[in-house]
Amino acid sequence: MERPQLADEVAAALRERIMSGDLRPGDRVRLEEVAGQLGVSITPVREALLTLRGEDMVELQPRKGYVVAPLERQDVFDLFQLQGDIAGELAARVALRITETGLEQLTLANRKLTRSRRTADIERLEYEFHRTVNRMAEARKLSWFLHTATRYTPARFYAADAGWRAGMRTDHDELLAAFESRDADKARTVMTRHFTDGAARLVTHLEKRGVWERA
Repeated sequence: MERPQLADEVAAALRERIMSGDLRPGDRVRLEEVAGQLGVSITPVREALLTLRGEDMVELQPRKGYVVAPLERQDVFDLFQLQGDIAGELAARVALRITETGLEQLTLANRKLTRSRRTADIERLEYEFHRTVNRMAEARKLSWFLHTATRYTPARFYAADAGWRAGMRTDHDELLAAFESRDADKARTVMTRHFTDGAARLVTHLEKRGVWERA
């Protein structure tokens, strides 16, 4: 039971590195190097790369092995627009059904998040906040699609970015206000913006790292 879970963790680490620009399109992904960096054996790395190949995150090329697949600016915008559309729909549903107890739960969770300073804590608490929102929507399949899409979000990059953290606090405050007033349209707008703004921030970061500079 341990090996599939380990392979999932390796795949998540590689997604983070690819989407944050640490690994760029065309870069080779060496199994031994990844295994050494993550402190695992070759087997879960190989299984992780098979998973990422199925997601078009890496390619297997003759005589080169695994390399990072092409990633264009529009790919980033498309991924986050998909996330925003789904998350916006879920937020709109929550606005129409949220209880006072649920609103209090989210308010307390958000307060704990905004008081956090460690990157790892911010990453974890932001995830928990949105997971709670999605569960309140009571839309299992739609939430599953969102969970799948957000695997490509480099959460650690965002949690470490001061500008993103400031925007996150504003977005969460507006979202909670929309929930309190039972304003589904406002909740949808705020949640969608939360993701599309993230796309613009990530594209700017990748441009600064020269991800799309042509040799």
